[in-house]
Amino acid sequence: MGQHEKVATSLAGAVSEGISASLAPVDAELARRYPGDPGTRQPVHTVYVPGDVFEPGTVRSWGDQALAALDEHAPDAAALAGVLGISDELAGPVYERVRAKLRREPVEDLRIDFEDGYGPRPDDEEDAAAARAARLVADAFRSGSPENTAPHMGIRMKCMEAAVRDRGIRTLDIFLTGLMEAGGLPGGLVLTLPKVTYPEQVTAMVRLVEEFEKARGLEPGRIGFELQIETSQSILAADGTAAVARMIDAAEGRATGLHYGTFDYSACVGVSAAYQSSDHPAADHAKAVMQVAAAGTGVRVSDGSTNVLPVGSTAHVHEAWKLHYGLTRRALARAYYQGWDMHPGHLPTRYAAVFAFYREGLEPAAARLAAYVAKTEGDIMDEPATAKALSGYLLRGLDCGALDTGEVARLTGLTRADLEAFAIPRRAALTVTAP
Repeated sequence: MGQHEKVATSLAGAVSEGISASLAPVDAELARRYPGDPGTRQPVHTVYVPGDVFEPGTVRSWGDQALAALDEHAPDAAALAGVLGISDELAGPVYERVRAKLRREPVEDLRIDFEDGYGPRPDDEEDAAAARAARLVADAFRSGSPENTAPHMGIRMKCMEAAVRDRGIRTLDIFLTGLMEAGGLPGGLVLTLPKVTYPEQVTAMVRLVEEFEKARGLEPGRIGFELQIETSQSILAADGTAAVARMIDAAEGRATGLHYGTFDYSACVGVSAAYQSSDHPAADHAKAVMQVAAAGTGVRVSDGSTNVLPVGSTAHVHEAWKLHYGLTRRALARAYYQGWDMHPGHLPTRYAAVFAFYREGLEPAAARLAAYVAKTEGDIMDEPATAKALSGYLLRGLDCGALDTGEVARLTGLTRADLEAFAIPRRAALTVTAP
C-alpha cells in the first residue's frame, strides 16, 4: 500500500469530534490532578534540628561529625564495605564519593523543628526562636555556601490540632515575615505541617498561606508545604476512604511532599516500642497507600527514620550503620527516594546506600535506555514508561552526586536535557506545543 493511499473507515469524523468534546472535562481534570513529577531535584534525606539548637554552622558541623565518625569507625573503603556488605568493585568509588559529599554538601534538606523536637515553650521564647530561625535561614541562602547551606531549608511548625494550633500559626507567621523582611522567600524554602489527620486541616493551612501571600503581595500559590503522615486516620478515614488522597486534593496544588512519621504512626496503630521501624508491616501499608495516592500528582513521598543512633563503641556504631544502610537500601528499592536522618552519624550510611544504589545500577540502566533510544533488540523489551523510569533513575543519581554527567553521557549517548525529556514526557510535550 502506498504511503498516501486512502484507507477505508466506517465512522464519520463527527464521531471522533463528539467523543473528544465529551471527554474534554476529563482531560482537564487529569491535567489538573495528575500533572506529573515537577522535574526538580528531590533531596535524598531531611535532617531535623530543634529550633533552639540550629546555628549558622550546623550544616558544616554535621558534615564534620560524619567525617570524624568515618575516621574513627571506618577509616578506609575496605572497612566501610566490610561493615555494610558493599562489593569490592564499588567499595572505593562509594567511599570516595561519600567523603567528598560530606565535605561539599553534607545536608541536602534541613528542617528547623518547632514541633516534637522543640516541644512546648513560653510564647516569648518560641517567638524569639522563630525570628532567629528566619534570620539564620535568610543568611544561609544569601551566603550560597554549599558546605554551610542545605539546598532546601525551612521549618516544621506545630500542627493544626486545637491545643497547639494558635502557636503553630504564630510561629509560621513570624518565620515567614522574618524571611520577607530579610529580602523575600528563598527558592529552596520548605515548610512541614505535621500530624495531619483530617483534610480540613490541610484546607486550613491553604487558607493560612493564602492570607500571608495577600498580606505580603506575593504571587498566589507561591508558598507550598509538606504533609507529615503520622496518624492512622490520615491513611484510612472513618468512611473507609484513603484520607491522604483527599488531603492532596485539599492542598489545592500546594502540597510538595508526604513524609511518613515512623514512631508517631507506629504508636498510633499500637506497635510496641521495640518493633517500631520503617520496615514494619504497618509502615509498609501506610507508605504504599501514600505512594499510590501521590502517584502522578507531583507530590513526593519520603520514608521515615530510625531512632537507633550510631554512637558509642565501634561495635555498636557498626550495628547501627548496618541497620540504617539496610533500611535505606530497602526504601530505595521501593521507590521511596527520601528519608529522615536524625544524627550526623547517619550521614555516612545514607550516602553510602544512595551511592551504591545508583552506581551498581548505572551500566544496566544506561544500556537499556541506550537500546531503547536506538530501537535495538536485546533480552529486555522496554516501553516508554520504562524509559521514563530509567531516565529518572539516572537523573536522581546525577543530582545527589552518585553519578557524573560525563559517564552517563558516555554510556547512554544522551545529554541531561535528553534524560529530562524522557523522564517528564508530559511536561516536555507541553513545553514543545506551548505558544
